[in-house]
Amino acid sequence: MNQTFEHVEKINNELCLPGDKSISHRAIMFASLADGISIIKNCSNSEDVRSTINCFSLLGCRFDENGDEIKITGKGFKGFSKPRDVLFAGNSGTTSRLISGILAAQDFETVITGDESLSNRPMNRIIKPLGLMGAKISANEKGTLPLFIRPSNELHPIMYTLEVASAQVKSALLLCAIHMDAESIISENKATRNHTEMLLNMKIEKSTKGKSITASKENYPKPFQLNIPSDISSAAFFIVLTLLTENSELNIKNISLNETRTGILYILKQMGANIHIYNEGIEKGENIGDINITSGKLKNIKISSELIPNIIDEIPILSIAGVFADGVFEIRGANELRLKESDRINSLCNNFKKLGLNVIEYEDGFSVDGSIKNQTLEFESYGDHRIAMAFSIMCMVMKNGGTINNFECVGISNPNFIAQLKAISIT
Repeated sequence: MNQTFEHVEKINNELCLPGDKSISHRAIMFASLADGISIIKNCSNSEDVRSTINCFSLLGCRFDENGDEIKITGKGFKGFSKPRDVLFAGNSGTTSRLISGILAAQDFETVITGDESLSNRPMNRIIKPLGLMGAKISANEKGTLPLFIRPSNELHPIMYTLEVASAQVKSALLLCAIHMDAESIISENKATRNHTEMLLNMKIEKSTKGKSITASKENYPKPFQLNIPSDISSAAFFIVLTLLTENSELNIKNISLNETRTGILYILKQMGANIHIYNEGIEKGENIGDINITSGKLKNIKISSELIPNIIDEIPILSIAGVFADGVFEIRGANELRLKESDRINSLCNNFKKLGLNVIEYEDGFSVDGSIKNQTLEFESYGDHRIAMAFSIMCMVMKNGGTINNFECVGISNPNFIAQLKAISIT
C-alpha cells in the first residue's frame, strides 16, 4: 500500500498515545510468568506486542481483553505448557530474544520463527551468553531464526558483561536468571533500556564503568496491575512534526520518561527545541509526565556516541529534524542501525539522496546537509515502520507533500498512526 501525505499548515491539539511498546512486551511476559491474574491497561496495540501475546497464548496463558484492559492469567514458575506449534514472533526482535531467556529454563522443547525481516536479524548475540548459562539453544548456520531451544539440567548463574549494548540481550539473560536460586550479575558499560530490571525490582549497582544488575528467583514476578505510559518512540514523530511546522503547539499526555528513553528529548532540546515537561509522576518505578511542544528553529549539534543506545529507534525521525536544522546532521557509532528491520543507515541515505541533499554514508552512520532540491517524491519504506513514519513527517513538512511505498509496515509499532496525524493536523 502506498500512502500519500499532503503538506500540513499547522499542528494543534492534544494526543494520548498507546502504551510504550517496550514496557508492553515486558508486562505481557511478566504477567504470563506470574502465578495468577494480572491486569494491564493501555497496552500497545502494535503487531509486535500482538506477537508476544500470541506466543504466550500458545504456552497456555489466558488473555481476556476488554477495551484498553487486558486480564492475563499467568502459569507460574515453570508452569507453561509445551506449545502445539512453533512460536511465531512476527517482526518482533523483542519477542524472539526475550522469550528465549524464559524458554531456556523450561522443561520442553520449543522452536521460534519469525517473518522474513526478523529471520535476517542476528541471534548469536543471545545464543552465546545464554549458552554460558548452560542453556541449550541454537540457530541455523547463519546465526538467525529459527531458534531451537531444548531443556537443560545444567543451568547455572553467571557474571557477564554485555558485548553488545542491547536491552534485548540483557533482558534475555535476566529472564533466564530469575529461574535460578543463586544470583547472576549482568553488567553493561553503556546504558540501555532498563524496563526489565525496574519492573522486576532487581538490585542495580552503578559505577563510573556502567552498571550491574543482580537477578535470581527472588525477582520472579508476582501478579500485578499496571497502567502503561505512552510510548516516547511513537511520540517522537509527532514531536518533530510540531517543531518543524510554523505556529504550532502540541501536548502529549502520560508519556514514559524513563531515563534510558529520553535521549531524543535531550538532543532536541540541545538543538533548540521548545519542549517542556509537566505533570511528572511515577508508575511502578517508571517516570511519567506530559509534554508540551511548540515550533521553532533548530540547530544541529554533535551527538555523543554514548547516547546512541538510548536513541537508536529515534534516529530516523531525529535525522528528519536534522535536515531542517542549521548545519550538518551527523550520526556515528550507530552500527546497530544496520541490523534493524532494514539497514536503516542505507535506507535513510538512499531516501535523502532522492531529495538532492548532500549525503555521506559511513559504516557506522551518515551525515546529511544542504537544501532540498526535489520537492515531489515517492520515498521507499523498505518495509521498515520507522523509516515509513519518519519520511511521512518529511512529506508533511515539504511544500508539495509526498508518497511512502509499502506503508502498511507501520502497523508493526503504531497501527493508528494516520488517524493520530489527522487529529492534530490542519492542512
